[in-house]
Amino acid sequence: MDHPSPKSVLIVDDSRVSRLLIRSLILAQFPHWTVTEAVSGDEALALAAARPFDYCTMDINMPGLQGTEATEQLLKMQPTVRVALFSANIQESQQIRATQLGAQFVAKPVTPKSVALALAYFQG
Repeated sequence: MDHPSPKSVLIVDDSRVSRLLIRSLILAQFPHWTVTEAVSGDEALALAAARPFDYCTMDINMPGLQGTEATEQLLKMQPTVRVALFSANIQESQQIRATQLGAQFVAKPVTPKSVALALAYFQG
């Protein structure tokens, strides 16, 4: 099977279960991709300062730096990274904020369907 160029994904979520699920669903479809995990927005920005990423899944509600704030800073550092903002808070204001940032809003819980939505956005 011929694989397109390997991509790098940064998964940012304070929930270990969510990170593991997102990781496993991505690698099930794209086993040649590189996946890096961060437990907070601050850790994500530190990782992004050291290396570029093609894609990022970012939880909105985390302790410390919120996912929307971290996404705004990440996109300043790496304008080409495509970000999917995950949240269980499906209020319209969260979805509008994601759009304003240039990111894709994805409703939690993390499921094969929600990760497929993020992957479609990444490749779209």
